[in-house]
Amino acid sequence: FSMSKWKNRLEMFRSIDFNSYITDGTIVAHYLMDEPNDPSNWGGTPVPPSTVEAMAKYSKQLWPNLPTVVRAEASYLATWSGTFIYLDGAWAQWVARKGDPLAFTTRNVADAKKKGLSLVVGLNVAKGNFGSRLTASQIKTAGSALLSSSYPCAFISWEWDGEQTYLATTAVRDAMKILRAKAQNRSTRTCRS
Repeated sequence: FSMSKWKNRLEMFRSIDFNSYITDGTIVAHYLMDEPNDPSNWGGTPVPPSTVEAMAKYSKQLWPNLPTVVRAEASYLATWSGTFIYLDGAWAQWVARKGDPLAFTTRNVADAKKKGLSLVVGLNVAKGNFGSRLTASQIKTAGSALLSSSYPCAFISWEWDGEQTYLATTAVRDAMKILRAKAQNRSTRTCRS
């Protein structure tokens, strides 16, 4: 990971005024990076939570009102002894290999609270079943578990691969409708910590 390269990537967005999109909820947060904890993504070396905090600090210099989120479970961020001042939230994405979705949710909520972070939750619908698509039953069960806590500020399904036939099947569409109804019945919560 190169902080200077990352900062250079942000330069093309520096002059854009995102405030109206932040205020109306179109933009939930600045997604800083994906899986800093996974050494295979970063040349064999995980990106430490202290670096994630430095990234969040830089983002806040550009867009002070924009929440900052990293796709890493709160348990990874909790390994840092420091205090997060600029990073607002963790993003815990459930996949089948992570086991019971309710236990996964409970653990991530507790770890996020310990570090004073908000929490985004979600599913990897395209590859979350050991590299294959989640079944409609998995979507409904795991998504319902993730939405059972009032603590998460957002629910994001990842990854969309353009495979509309899968998403258009009656069973998957019905499972998504159930999750949408659960999400819509929740009170609005900011992703700012």
